[in-house]
Amino acid sequence: MSDGRVSVPVDRFQNTRQPDRDWWRELWPDPAAVLCDLGLEAGDSLADVCCGDGHFAIPAARIVAPAPVYAIDADGTMLDEVDARAVELGLENVVTVSGDARALSSLLPERVDAVLIANTFHGVEAPTAFAEQVFRSLRPGGRFLVVNWQDRPATETTVLGEPRGPPAELRMAPDETRSVVAPAGFEPSDEVDLPPYHYGLVFRRSHDR
Repeated sequence: MSDGRVSVPVDRFQNTRQPDRDWWRELWPDPAAVLCDLGLEAGDSLADVCCGDGHFAIPAARIVAPAPVYAIDADGTMLDEVDARAVELGLENVVTVSGDARALSSLLPERVDAVLIANTFHGVEAPTAFAEQVFRSLRPGGRFLVVNWQDRPATETTVLGEPRGPPAELRMAPDETRSVVAPAGFEPSDEVDLPPYHYGLVFRRSHDR
């Protein structure tokens, strides 16, 4: 469970914040199905970056068990929620990690099979540098799973009756996301439509450095 470390104060990614649980459930009513659509399987170790309250990390732990899910966030309060939910559900393969996602490779105790970032990639100020951290965190052949907002006006993306999501200038079409991730050493693998407002991209770690 928790590594006992306190949260590291870091600058937040642009226009990203932790929604409340009702918002998460409205936007992602079946997170396990999303993870399966992205190719997550039993036995895959996973790092869930900017995990929040574990909306994806908890179902991921059920899918991959007994492999570990490293739930990573800078907010210790969120990680406490992840720990509490894991205990409540009897999940022993959830490992919470407090720290700055921009130093991902130094936070993990081992390389993993997959790294997930959901709803947050649009706010990364140096996305290729972040992807390089992901590259160093993955085993050869590992996958980088990016769930990102569709490139459409924010007024067209409403959750619980309110416009949500990043402003137009931060939204990234799939090709733009590919263009900033590929230089870090990744090969695009699959694209998944995640209605109503998102897409998923799967990148494969192409070679060792």
